Amino acid sequence: MLRPLRRTWTCRKCLHLRPQYRAFESAASSPSTSFKYIPTDNSAPRKKTDDHTLRRVFDSQPFWNEFSQQRTSTVSRRAGLVQNQYLTSPEGFRTFANVSLQRCQAIVAKVLAASTVEEYRALARDLDQLSDLLCRVIDLSDFIRTIHPDPRIQEAATQAWALMFEYMNVLNTTTGLHEQLNKALNNPDVTSYWTEAERIVAQILNKDFSNSAIHMPPNVRQRFVDLSNDVSQLGSDFMNGAEPARSQVVFGANSLQGLDPMVISKIKRWNKKAPVPTMGIVPRLALRSVHDEEVRKDIYLATRTSSKRQIQRLEELLMKRAELAQLTGYNSFAHMTLGDKMAKTPEAVSNFLTSLVSSNQGPVREELSKLQDLKGGSSLRPWDHAYYVHKRVLAYSQARRSRHMGVVNEFFSLGTVMQGLSRLFDRLYGVRLVPHESSPGETWHPDVRRLDVVDESENHIAVIYCDLFTRPSKHPNPAHFTLRCSREISAEEVAECASMNESAHPNDGMATGVDPQTKTLRQLPTIALVCDFQEPQANGTGQPTLLSEQSVRTLFHEMGHAVHSILGQTPLQSISGTRCATDFAELPSVLMESFATAPEVLRLYARHWRTDEPLSESMMQSMELDRTAHGSIYGAVENEAQILMALVDQAYHSIPADISSAGIDSTDIYHRVFSEYSSLPDPNNVQPRTSWQGFFGHLYGYGATYYSYIFDRAIANKLWQDVFLSGQAATDRAAGERYKNEVLRWGGGRNGWQCVAGVLGNSNPSNTNGRLAEGGDEAMREVGRWGLGREGVST
Repeated sequence: MLRPLRRTWTCRKCLHLRPQYRAFESAASSPSTSFKYIPTDNSAPRKKTDDHTLRRVFDSQPFWNEFSQQRTSTVSRRAGLVQNQYLTSPEGFRTFANVSLQRCQAIVAKVLAASTVEEYRALARDLDQLSDLLCRVIDLSDFIRTIHPDPRIQEAATQAWALMFEYMNVLNTTTGLHEQLNKALNNPDVTSYWTEAERIVAQILNKDFSNSAIHMPPNVRQRFVDLSNDVSQLGSDFMNGAEPARSQVVFGANSLQGLDPMVISKIKRWNKKAPVPTMGIVPRLALRSVHDEEVRKDIYLATRTSSKRQIQRLEELLMKRAELAQLTGYNSFAHMTLGDKMAKTPEAVSNFLTSLVSSNQGPVREELSKLQDLKGGSSLRPWDHAYYVHKRVLAYSQARRSRHMGVVNEFFSLGTVMQGLSRLFDRLYGVRLVPHESSPGETWHPDVRRLDVVDESENHIAVIYCDLFTRPSKHPNPAHFTLRCSREISAEEVAECASMNESAHPNDGMATGVDPQTKTLRQLPTIALVCDFQEPQANGTGQPTLLSEQSVRTLFHEMGHAVHSILGQTPLQSISGTRCATDFAELPSVLMESFATAPEVLRLYARHWRTDEPLSESMMQSMELDRTAHGSIYGAVENEAQILMALVDQAYHSIPADISSAGIDSTDIYHRVFSEYSSLPDPNNVQPRTSWQGFFGHLYGYGATYYSYIFDRAIANKLWQDVFLSGQAATDRAAGERYKNEVLRWGGGRNGWQCVAGVLGNSNPSNTNGRLAEGGDEAMREVGRWGLGREGVST
């Protein structure tokens, strides 16, 4: 039930999968008057002042130094990390975990003792609180142990994480919890009383129980546990064990003409041989620059051929996953995994992907035809693609040398981009970002900036901790983390805290707010946004951090996740914000990328860091021309590559256990998929055959769901065109409210198809009479027909 079967979806761009732990609703009454609630102070600063400050806290190091010290001089008591009252020292992590554990045990006892209708009616709320308590420790400790620079804090957070994770595993074998939930679900006097959100939560929870084999006989359940452990170990080995069959391909140095001479000199040996490694940047550079086609072919084949050991790991992983699915009553692992997704079945995913192949074929043929013209003579082969794409890109760049484009990043200081995000959110949704001084001890590093999110009535609705600058040992991949989900806090919980300790806070001291309409106490979403940008220069020039266009899109992408967490404030923490179906969770972040460089949005924020001059219309047009041109050079083939990987993922995970038990030839399946769908298939007659699937690490973390990113991208493209009018309505409040009310505010509390149908409206030709709302095979085909655009998928 409460095991981390699901993961909070962060895309391949984010590259950081975070475990998601189950939780469900707590309907709150008015907060107890005995609880001394002190709201965040948002009293004075006007919007214009906040806006100006927002830019300066990110762009001016002297201003930030002064701003961040304001509370240090007035606050004597050290705050806990992210305001958590327990986390003022390493020892506080153990206290935090133990207090939470005691509260969990009390809830478990209450659920197991339930016998009356009233007690069963409270079951969904009780289980939500139980899961929330688990998440409070596990999610926050897991984040802190990876981000905090102090080894003592890392170790303490790891111990807290392990304690709570072990207890969660105990709960997963507590059959009484499943039995009690079944009694509640089978009692009409209970289910008719529940809210829609409570019913959704109970159904999700029951499915998780079924998928964990908790209802099975003890011997079957033990086999399930053993298989799960095997899958976890094999998956970790597969992700970390990618290796080619050959470590290098040796050529004469003269054979590498076209490759940068500096690169050649680094790899060349005394006998004039030049061993090209088969992993890393060198083979990629060689494939796009070496003139000799035979050399490119040898490098291409070697870099796409995995070691036998790696292929064996993959095939064993696939067989054990198939058996795992069979144990729980599913035909295949894909059937087991997709049941709670928008797709529902592997057949529906196949419908989407094959439809997408068709919608992408015309642009692919157009791109390859132009590359073939460049090559002339013999047919274009897979090892030719990078080489001739590079030639086209170079030719385009030389033809369009623009004095403007070299200085575009000077209009994208980090502060102005954050300012732009705040202004955009204000225009679309009526919320904005307000810098707030952190208390001593509240952040894990002095560079971390705290932003409060406030609405138009100055109500505090979320906290974002921005850790955006590079430093030693920090993971370089951008990511969004929900450290605490939104959720209503009942008066009973407030009273419970008061009875345990009069200083205890029902949200552990972290951000809370009172809903102005219902007057209920809420725990506010607390978010961490992590990037790896260079710090502002400290050389006296005052130059701030300047972002490339790609970095701007990355920041908008991560803020797309954040705004989903901010606005998806359901009463249940398990379905708040990004805790929705895996194949729906990327929609807000992918859509946000389109806003990043839309002219209407650029006019809100893109200004020169020194002169404050706005980005000119001609420069905006040049940026758009470059994106369009590069998309037409390689975008459709990049899209096809992602579609093919999703097809391979589905083919692997749709194999029934009775077939997989006889053995899986993953290389044969890979080549069959590519032969049928690829415009440039890997050659099947080379011995040994290429086996690129051994490098496809996402087969573990995204098993049967790799299609999700391109699925959400197809939906995002449709919404961008039909709701935001391809950017013309990018700052339009009516469009923003429509998207917020139909998509963002629901979190995971509404079927994704209903969200898509609702935001498009019944008058949309793709959704006549709301036919998308039910989902199904035809709806998946329809999304495939929408296509992916021509900018290519970032990998």
